[in-house]
Amino acid sequence: MLARSFARRTLSATRNLCFRSYATMFGDHCPLVITPAQLHGMKDKQSDLVVLDASWHMPNSPRKGAEEYPRVHLPGARFIDVDEVATPHPFQLPHMMPDSTTFANACARLGISPTTHVVFYDTHGVFSSPRALYMFRAFGHHRSSILDGGLPAWQAHGGATESGQEPAVAAKPEYPPPNLNKGVVKNYEDIVANSAVDPAQDPDKFYVLDARAKDRFLGKAPEPRPGLPSGHMPYAISLPFNAFLETFTVPPDVAAKVTRPNGQQDGPYTYTRLRSTQGLLAALEEALGPERAQEILQGKRQVVTSCGSGMTASILWLGLKLLGVERVGLYDESWLGYASRPESKIVQGE
Repeated sequence: MLARSFARRTLSATRNLCFRSYATMFGDHCPLVITPAQLHGMKDKQSDLVVLDASWHMPNSPRKGAEEYPRVHLPGARFIDVDEVATPHPFQLPHMMPDSTTFANACARLGISPTTHVVFYDTHGVFSSPRALYMFRAFGHHRSSILDGGLPAWQAHGGATESGQEPAVAAKPEYPPPNLNKGVVKNYEDIVANSAVDPAQDPDKFYVLDARAKDRFLGKAPEPRPGLPSGHMPYAISLPFNAFLETFTVPPDVAAKVTRPNGQQDGPYTYTRLRSTQGLLAALEEALGPERAQEILQGKRQVVTSCGSGMTASILWLGLKLLGVERVGLYDESWLGYASRPESKIVQGE
């Protein structure tokens, strides 16, 4: 296995660049999000740690996470394919929440025990790693986090990388099938029943936040999956996932020395990170208005996130969790499952 590294920035500079304060509501105090500096410290001190590349790309992209992993990854990291650790769906929908046995078997194969701290990252920065985190948290594996900024942020802050196939698991640990928290996974019937009445008129209904691009939500832009109509569910609210993110650029001198996952070395090397809690709150209030945002933040109203296939909805889920929202779920099928049914009511326009 070929290792690549470069001169590390001073620790004080790294701290100034990447430390943020994020809250977590879980009793074991394992953070939802960690920084490159924090992960570097954990790798030196924490033995029961597994780092997983959870990269995934849109169906209209030529890139494949499993194909890029051997080119460059974090030292000792393994690859998790969220489309494989999933339950088969009648509509062939990708990355549906797995059953407990499938989840447990995947954990054992990846060298994960119930006490392992699992850290996910992706090559976009923050894109698909929150979906893996959502899956683990839904099964009660609260010792799980994502790396804010993913692989590019790790490289930007001096982190070493490797190439080659994933390391073998010395001995598969035992991982008993866990219980799924079904309250955080919404299905089609839940969505249809909820959309029968305007949530503004019924406090028992939940708000649906749609993470897709606004023009897809409005029915003005096509879906990336051929033949699927665009638009939105009745009473859904548009909150594009990138409103919870900000974009950074790896310094040119660093970008010239590192291996990029897509094999290209020209042009800016950009990545996304989660916004600060203040930025997340501002985006939530802009989408819902201050009054509805406070309903969610105070636990008076449940909220459910949705997107194209359940991937970027996880970014909204994570942002809401970082704001301390407890009553948050995710529509697993999302728009792909909803719009594939001819009986579904599709709204276009506001």
